[in-house]
Amino acid sequence: MTNLEGRVALVTGGARGLGAAAARALAGAGAKVVVSDIGDGAETAKSIDGAYVKHDVTSEADWVAAIDFTARTFGGLDILVNNAGVFYVRPIAMTSLEDFKKMQAVNVDGVFLGLKYGIPAIAQRSQKWDGGGSIVNISSVAGLVGSANTVAYNASKGAVRLMTKGAALECAEQKLKIRVNSVHPGIIDTDMMQGAVNLMSKVAGTDVETERARMARRHPLGRVGRDTDIANAVLFLAGDTAAFMTGSEVVVDGGMTAN
Repeated sequence: MTNLEGRVALVTGGARGLGAAAARALAGAGAKVVVSDIGDGAETAKSIDGAYVKHDVTSEADWVAAIDFTARTFGGLDILVNNAGVFYVRPIAMTSLEDFKKMQAVNVDGVFLGLKYGIPAIAQRSQKWDGGGSIVNISSVAGLVGSANTVAYNASKGAVRLMTKGAALECAEQKLKIRVNSVHPGIIDTDMMQGAVNLMSKVAGTDVETERARMARRHPLGRVGRDTDIANAVLFLAGDTAAFMTGSEVVVDGGMTAN
């Protein structure tokens, strides 16, 4: 069982969905957790005896402030979960350059800034732990395989996958004792998925339940994922049980990419 007593985690996009599930899992294992979100994450933070900081992950100043808040509140930083992200379904011809850049700003720039400011903060305490510090970047199966109508998302999550590997090698080369890994969810039952279902049903001219069933069938295990499926992977990577894992991509997709 993962034990994170004494460690401090920062989870971006932690107010709801996968971020909230990850925050709950980390807190349940004993970590002190800061929930950061551009929306209101105070309720989620209160439910896990954590803290909340308002945080736009595309803002360099907000990253500095969020990490400073974490250090002042709980004494440092040991675990960073780069979870904040946006998603939409749209054909290339209907995707404006502005929308494409916005997705990259949140999904790519946000992770880059997390690495830039998270690594030196975690390095201050990483020698305390057998498995060192941990950064978990939430990518997607869309960072492994392509699909129609999600080119902007494919681009962003593919970037997260390779940034993870580069950062892992850099941390190892500098002997910082920080592991950097990515998690690649399949289709997970969250508000973001529901938004995608609504959009896809409009594009395909089908009803919502038909589209939900179609999504479930894309997974050989016969269902869409639960937020806890991803939270459990994050928890594993955060702790010492994953001490020999860095630069890895953990795929949690019900077999979706096995074919």
